[in-house]
Amino acid sequence: MVRGWEDRIFNLVVVVVLGLAALAAILPLMYVVSMSITPFTEVLKNGGFVLIPKSITLSAYHKLFTETNIPRAYVITIIITVVGTVVNLVLTSLMAYPLSRKNLPGRTFFLLMVVFTMLFSGGLVPTYLIVKSLGLLNSVWSMILPNAVWSFNVLIMKSFFEGLPEELFESARMDGAKEFRILWQIVLPLSIPSMLTIGLFYMVGHWNEFFQAIMYVTDRGLFPLQVVIREILIQTQMPLENAENMMPTETMQMASVVMASLPIIVVYPFIQKHFTKGMLMGSVKG
Repeated sequence: MVRGWEDRIFNLVVVVVLGLAALAAILPLMYVVSMSITPFTEVLKNGGFVLIPKSITLSAYHKLFTETNIPRAYVITIIITVVGTVVNLVLTSLMAYPLSRKNLPGRTFFLLMVVFTMLFSGGLVPTYLIVKSLGLLNSVWSMILPNAVWSFNVLIMKSFFEGLPEELFESARMDGAKEFRILWQIVLPLSIPSMLTIGLFYMVGHWNEFFQAIMYVTDRGLFPLQVVIREILIQTQMPLENAENMMPTETMQMASVVMASLPIIVVYPFIQKHFTKGMLMGSVKG
């Protein structure tokens, strides 16, 4: 097929636009990584901007792991992310499955309640009082249970469940399977793309946990990664004397940002195809 000059110009424009978008995404990441491994003297020589370092030092990462609460914060964040994501997926699937059944009594009312929570919330003070009355203050659960179910994710999973062939459910019921067994042995195995998609949403939310931590946790030993990084980012700049031996705050900041972002960047490529498939299948029925 011979392409005309209009198609060639269009393809060129698309390549240029995509190339610029890629640079806009890659260059800030390169800058952050480079600044975190560049000696401070080289940073000063280059006016505070280094994209490709001439020499490399890992002293900032060494100091983060030995002189800050980063290691413990990593453990807390991993616990919140793993346990929280499991709780989220279990509760979301248990809520989405009955809502996907058209013969559920009061289905319209429950769906309206789910949508209502997307538009209105109980407020900060009532939520804090509930967390306090449940004895969750200064605990890991205070950063998990208040966001145990996201209404948006419930609707995505409900739409996916509705797209499954009704014949599967009828056949299972004829064989004597109850609803929970249908969910566990039929629906969930067929919903892996949707589960991975929603799990990624929940995982990123828990990994970036910040607001609930500063609201409900005062014990510094329970601070998650983002709160500890915030403390590093707001540190005052160090004086410039003895630049050879000192550790600048800016280098520490960049190293902490890399440590916070690296796990998500590493995990995402492995589930990207499932993420795209789950979004499409969860939004299109039939």
